[in-house]
Amino acid sequence: MPIKSLLLTQEPNWIVSRPGEHHTIPLSAQSWIYEPGSITQRLRSYYGDAVKVKILLNCRRLPFLSERERLNLNPGRYTLTREVLLHADGRPLVLARTLIPEKTIKAARRNLAHLGTKPLGEVIFSYPKLARLEMDFALIAPPLWTPFAVNEAHIEQPLWARRTVYAIRQKPLLVNEFFLPEVFNLL
Repeated sequence: MPIKSLLLTQEPNWIVSRPGEHHTIPLSAQSWIYEPGSITQRLRSYYGDAVKVKILLNCRRLPFLSERERLNLNPGRYTLTREVLLHADGRPLVLARTLIPEKTIKAARRNLAHLGTKPLGEVIFSYPKLARLEMDFALIAPPLWTPFAVNEAHIEQPLWARRTVYAIRQKPLLVNEFFLPEVFNLL
């Protein structure tokens, strides 16, 4: 069976974020997890054009079970899976894993299939009717990371993460963002 991710050995235990529920997330992490806008834009407000995208994986893959459920996909359906590292001035900032079903690529007029090193946030937040449908969060311990991810992003401790289901023209995509310790120094 082909690997599903270069970042994760298995899927994390995500906690559904519902309005009004109380969660014990540190304040420094809350600011990033509940960021309503583009994480890339927020990073650019600190680092300017030094924020770069390093592509780690960009191909069709089977999603993890909970990802498939979040995207309402039938078993055996592949998505365009893109895993990247956002970094600036040699500092790893955010790992991201995006899953885009074929129907969403078509609805977005194929703009999402050929991003190259362009940040996803710059593209999806330019859609006038982008909808944020659901958001989950997790604290992901080092054993869930692949040796590749640990080495690439210098992971030494559990990482806070969020995953968000967005819709473009009523077609979903799933964006997972894993916040590396450096971002919590940006206040």
